[in-house]
Amino acid sequence: MCRWAAYYGKQIFLEDVIARPAHSLIAQSVGASECKTTTNGDGFGVAWYDARSEPGLFRDVSPAWSDPNLRSVARHVRSHLFLSHVRASTGSCISRTNCHPFVARNWSFMHNGQVGGFEKFRKAADMAITDELYQFRRGSTDSEVLFLLALGFGLDDDPKQAIQMAVGHMETQSRKTGVTPHMRLSAAFSDGETLYAVRYSSDHIAPSVYYRFSENRAGWAVVSEPLERNEAGWKALEPGHFLTISKSGATETGFAPMAA
Repeated sequence: MCRWAAYYGKQIFLEDVIARPAHSLIAQSVGASECKTTTNGDGFGVAWYDARSEPGLFRDVSPAWSDPNLRSVARHVRSHLFLSHVRASTGSCISRTNCHPFVARNWSFMHNGQVGGFEKFRKAADMAITDELYQFRRGSTDSEVLFLLALGFGLDDDPKQAIQMAVGHMETQSRKTGVTPHMRLSAAFSDGETLYAVRYSSDHIAPSVYYRFSENRAGWAVVSEPLERNEAGWKALEPGHFLTISKSGATETGFAPMAA
């Protein structure tokens, strides 16, 4: 399993989420408290938005806790909207192309969870990606397939429905293999204008997601684990819910997989 943190609001330095808090994303890379693996050392990544419509992207395979370049970049780069991730592989190889977030055009996407039996239907999953979008298939993870399927199902027009259809397609394929859990999902993604997050599981174990508005930062953090222990104001996104954060605030709606 992995840990991730996203931010939307007034421009801040990346380190204000990635490195400075007591339970920052870097701290979670070596000491996570709400997942199966305490350490998440199979790589890291950050995608951020600034003056251009497409996000900047920095990923590497070294553990986040030991990479001085990550701390340096996070100290100097500011953004109003960014996604950051530390990886614990569930099977696919450790490589830069398998590190989250994944980026295509103006979209960025990151995921924590698993799709049961993916290795048994990976070829079929790849074949479901449209020819137009397959150029963005750089790695070998189920997460990247989920992202590209959602793009093909209309992420630009209806982000929630597109993710529901992508999850529905992947869960259906998993059920055919009989390998459980069929789907465990916490994900965050953005088009550079709005931040979205989702929490879902086909069983009773859904990866954790929390969100909170900071008056000091004038922005929203959406995370796998709260950035400060015992800090008031964190709200759990319940399983089967979809979160939208924009200039008008945060809105939760129900989430369930859909047939493609």
